[in-house]
Amino acid sequence: MSAHDEVSPDAATEVYVGHRELLFSIVYNILGSVADTEDVLQETWLAWSRRSGVENPRAYLVRIAVNSALARRTTINRRKEEYVGPWLPEPVITPADPVERAEAVSLAVLVVLETLTPLERAVFVLHEVFGYAHPEIAAIVDRTPAAVRQLAHRAREHVRARRPRFPADPGVQQEVTQRFIDAVVGGDLNALMEVLAPDVTLWADGGGKARAAGLRPLLGRDRIGRLIIGDRLRRPVSSLGIRYRTVNGDPSALLLSGDTPYAVIVLDVEGDQVSGIYAITNPDKLSRLEVD
Repeated sequence: MSAHDEVSPDAATEVYVGHRELLFSIVYNILGSVADTEDVLQETWLAWSRRSGVENPRAYLVRIAVNSALARRTTINRRKEEYVGPWLPEPVITPADPVERAEAVSLAVLVVLETLTPLERAVFVLHEVFGYAHPEIAAIVDRTPAAVRQLAHRAREHVRARRPRFPADPGVQQEVTQRFIDAVVGGDLNALMEVLAPDVTLWADGGGKARAAGLRPLLGRDRIGRLIIGDRLRRPVSSLGIRYRTVNGDPSALLLSGDTPYAVIVLDVEGDQVSGIYAITNPDKLSRLEVD
């Protein structure tokens, strides 16, 4: 397609729709917010629909989407500064198939990516997750390949320092998640203590709109175990439906109040114990979850 070719509205729509899943994955991993991702994709579509001809539609769409996402980070960072309690990414249900979830970034890694600069994060996502070469990324973010290599190195070292472990086997993670939920549902403090690592950390994101575990992450098996069981006694878990789903590539638990998502529980697992608990109860972050 040359720069002088006219593109019919139907053809333009077809090209965009064909790339939408890729664009969503890239932008979501840069932003951690489904609502903001959808806004960026709308901006990308508007920019695309005004073009009369593009040599490389995929490259053009990715460039527009990434740069719109980088601009959007300012708004998200401002929102995070005013946020009540720990801020966690908005969870997304992903395919359980290991091939299909290859581009899913775990919630735990997304939390680490929040500590990068927006540009470092975009470079990390494009290079480490989607396999873009440094010169390709340089063209997308309007930097030199040398600058992109430096950004990529800095981002990779930063992530490795905070996530030095290999990811847990999905089967083990599923089993540990079920043990954790069974202990909570049964109100069994001893069973819960067995499944929690001594230095376990709890991030509870209620956003000031739902029950959470305080304004900061909690550390320590004793404190967290007693808090969870105490909370379970205040609200009978039997009133909640439990479904096991793959969330951001990890086997996880989805708690339902009737047909409405009440909480998403994602666990970081080391060996056969829980080292991190990510509990999202903010209804705004659960409203777009598709519950089948």
